[in-house]
Amino acid sequence: MTGDPATPLQPFVDAVESASLLDGPGKAVGKTVRGAIGPGALKDAVSGTWLGHALHPMLTDVVIGSFTSATVLDIVGGDDDGKAASRLIGVGIAAYGPTALTGVNDWADSEPADPSVRRVGLVHAGSNAIALTLYASSLAARKRGDHGKGKLFSFAGAAVLGLAGYLGGHMSFVQGVGPNQTKFDEGPDEWTEAAKSSDVEQGEPKAVVVDDTPVLLLRHGDGLHAIHDRCSHRGCSLAETGEVDGETIECGCHGSRFSLRDGSLERGPATVGQPAYDVRERDGTVEIKLQ
Repeated sequence: MTGDPATPLQPFVDAVESASLLDGPGKAVGKTVRGAIGPGALKDAVSGTWLGHALHPMLTDVVIGSFTSATVLDIVGGDDDGKAASRLIGVGIAAYGPTALTGVNDWADSEPADPSVRRVGLVHAGSNAIALTLYASSLAARKRGDHGKGKLFSFAGAAVLGLAGYLGGHMSFVQGVGPNQTKFDEGPDEWTEAAKSSDVEQGEPKAVVVDDTPVLLLRHGDGLHAIHDRCSHRGCSLAETGEVDGETIECGCHGSRFSLRDGSLERGPATVGQPAYDVRERDGTVEIKLQ
């Protein structure tokens, strides 16, 4: 990207982001994962809906912390019999499965217009799998009594794990996968015109932009509802993809459900609700302000 600072790993990241040969496998894996983990209790559990933010980053701390702690012991000493390092590697291996499950679930929901996210995610996952294999090989060598080879595998695993972590950070902090999609434009906190009253039809969600904020308007019964139109989960337009059921709207992309009254989250995989607005009609116009 023009204007990005030059970093040692930037050429590698650029190569991964442009690797179109990864698109076929990526689409197939993503489709399989979404089919296997559909909206419901399991999806909410692995997405972190119950936690209030994604579960995956918390679990990565266990894997990375355990593996790297074992490598640090190999470097600084203090573990003469190697038991502590072996136990730490065992903890990392045990935590890898749930961590990978939550990660692939989050990644599968990130099918953006920009395919570079799909590509980086695949290489991130592949790198983590290689790191797992190296640490498992380290543990096996230690159990055979070959502590020298165990340390070599550990050092190699730490290097690959670092690369995988860099790609994970790139997805979150550069490509924007995971953060609340409504956080930085919640909407006006003073009464602001949103639309003409005649443009908001009964039972038909209408997408408008109010002070650069996308807003969904819905005339329902004798009243009007207004919530942020960009789904907090992955940014899909609720007005364009959503299905209204009473005073609830379900995002058509991944199945998150929100209350039209106050934007509260009723079902994941989203982890936070939508900004909601007070609504009034004056002189033939609809006005809103943040609740």
